[in-house]
Amino acid sequence: MTYSSGGLIQAADYNTFQTNLNAIWSTGTTDSGWGQSSISAVSASGVVTATNWATLVNNLSTTGSQTVTTLTARTAPVTGNIVAILTNVTTDITNCTTNRGNATSSGTEYGVFSGTTSKTGTTGSGQTAWTIVFTHTVTFPSADQARYFWNAGGRVRLQYGKSSTGTDIDGDWNTFAGYPGSINLTGRVNGTTQSIAGVSYTGTTRLSGAGGTQTTLATTTGWYNLTGSPTTIFLLTNTNAPYTNETIGTTATATSSTVLTLVTTWTQPAVSGAGTTCNISGGTGVTSPATSIGAATAPTTLCTYFPPSTAQGLSNTWGTPTIAASVA
Repeated sequence: MTYSSGGLIQAADYNTFQTNLNAIWSTGTTDSGWGQSSISAVSASGVVTATNWATLVNNLSTTGSQTVTTLTARTAPVTGNIVAILTNVTTDITNCTTNRGNATSSGTEYGVFSGTTSKTGTTGSGQTAWTIVFTHTVTFPSADQARYFWNAGGRVRLQYGKSSTGTDIDGDWNTFAGYPGSINLTGRVNGTTQSIAGVSYTGTTRLSGAGGTQTTLATTTGWYNLTGSPTTIFLLTNTNAPYTNETIGTTATATSSTVLTLVTTWTQPAVSGAGTTCNISGGTGVTSPATSIGAATAPTTLCTYFPPSTAQGLSNTWGTPTIAASVA
């Protein structure tokens, strides 16, 4: 680098800054890139103008705000003025690159879905084992838009619940279904923890949950760690006597570069004790749109997502992913 106080500003110097910032700001690759309008390079024999610098400085400022990165104070140059040295540009871009998965805030939670997310009919009979399988697919408009969603701080959330009554085991399942809290999947950008709206997300993160025996929580598994084969990201086992070994578990699959498939299975083992039965009640289901289970009573697994925020100056390049739900 020849960029130094008192020296001429060369296109090669500026273009290095531009290239490195574009890796986060523009299209990027894999877990880097938000899809914003690319910062233009300057030709090798061209003049680096105040307008060029202003674009880079302003976009770097937005990047710092988005990634919760403290930057060196600087003012964007103005046309007609001498362009003074802008200190620590390389350091600031490097720090933003490290923090690129962070997001100061989240967008508004999206709860529109097609299909069915609640089991409204009764399940099970007598003392026989049963399962309920909830399947949710989140489909992104394109592979690049999926990347922009995860890279800019998007997250997908699962919530679980049941409150219907009428059988002897309903009360047990009502308690157990409230244990998981919410399971949140993020990109795990840069292979590390992401701070999103002030909360640390590790890939798969359990929030507001307590109770049961947590067999699996895939804390280092996010979108970028998933493959075409299902990965168990969460598994919880009930230990409340006399009904024990009931489970709620979720697998995640990157079905393609544009589709996330989440399969949640509620499992009830057979029982044999006198006076105990396995069958549970149905009830009222959750209807779209919904961001919480609310007053619904039926066994439910609800999938929603928080898109990235545009509050810091990013444009929505990730579009509107869709959610489809089914129950079997």
